[in-house]
Amino acid sequence: MSLFDISERAQQLQKELLDFMDMHVYPAEAVYEEQMRASGDPHFQPPILEELKTEAKRRGLWNLFHPHPGTGAGLTNLEYAPLAEIMGRSHIASEACNCNAPDTGNMEVFELFGTEEHKEKYLKPLLDGTMASAFAMTEPRVASSDATNVELSMVKEGDEYILNGRKWFASNALHRNCKVMIVMGKTDPTAATHRQQSMMVVPIDAPGVTVMRGLPVFGYQDREGHAEIDFTDVRVPAKDILKGEGEGFAISQARLGPGRIHHCMRAIGMAERALELMCRRAQSRITFGKPVADNANIQDWIAEARIDIEMIRLLTLKAAHLMDTVGNKEAQTEIAAIKVAAPTIALKIVDRAIQVHGGAGVTDDFPLAMAYAHLRTLRLADGPDEVHKRALARRELRRYRDLRPEGVPA
Repeated sequence: MSLFDISERAQQLQKELLDFMDMHVYPAEAVYEEQMRASGDPHFQPPILEELKTEAKRRGLWNLFHPHPGTGAGLTNLEYAPLAEIMGRSHIASEACNCNAPDTGNMEVFELFGTEEHKEKYLKPLLDGTMASAFAMTEPRVASSDATNVELSMVKEGDEYILNGRKWFASNALHRNCKVMIVMGKTDPTAATHRQQSMMVVPIDAPGVTVMRGLPVFGYQDREGHAEIDFTDVRVPAKDILKGEGEGFAISQARLGPGRIHHCMRAIGMAERALELMCRRAQSRITFGKPVADNANIQDWIAEARIDIEMIRLLTLKAAHLMDTVGNKEAQTEIAAIKVAAPTIALKIVDRAIQVHGGAGVTDDFPLAMAYAHLRTLRLADGPDEVHKRALARRELRRYRDLRPEGVPA
């Protein structure tokens, strides 16, 4: 962290958050799992989470992601990065501090593009942590890695829009506190490619909205859910369109840039915890008369994990620094690069930690199997690796366009 300047307040928040994790979050993980099992409901909201929220608020560890002073912590991306990493070490910490996706991105959208009514009705309870929200963009019938493909129709009729179509992987839609969705669809299929889409605010209980199912991910039914949702003649008042017709793609890019780097920050936290668990297991387990840690290949894994974590952390911090100083657009290369690198490297470290744990590593006795499922999914979420690599390659190749033979399209 010495390469980058962060405020004394941000440094103090790091210390406070580390103490919160040690004193409250890690001990609460077993309680969380027991409450979930006892409920018999995969989408139950465990009381322990509400207790953690109360303690996080008391400590001032609330809305740390939100850059707007007054409604959020007012931190820069660079200052938030180590905090997101710390929260990423536990699957319950981000929600405990009201810093969990997709609520973070939705709050930012409401802050930037919502009406005063949206802010009062949705943003305020989201900031208070009394409401959850979903983001519905991905669709089952099209390749959603290209957001211009979305097919859900939004047809204007008087002072309303009629929505028809289907979404899936709408995270948070099965959260017990979810009340509202931000939905992306097509308002004008004849417009320029990036002006066909719009975003609308849709209550999750609106007539015609049917939550079909929660999609399992590697067999897990995440508590917040990844929902498949059907929209049949859903009527949305025209006042609930965000920013205006044709602004959906622009909003999605504004939303996904910070969201992508937040995912990467948390992925580094997962990798750190996996490395810690790997070291503890390797030191404490005896095979063939010696600790697992004495094997050269295990030492290689541990050394490589430390090197890899430091590399992706520095790239994340560089991306965050550029976002703060020159803007998200100028940081596109670094954001795309870290979105590929962080989940891939963290996944490798978790995989090796599982191997060191043996059969226990693939059970729920340790957080590694869940972390693996989450990180593997993250290589698809907010754009698959291939899309980001394509963008990176195009930017690199642009500098050498003059080398292309005449008559060949650039």
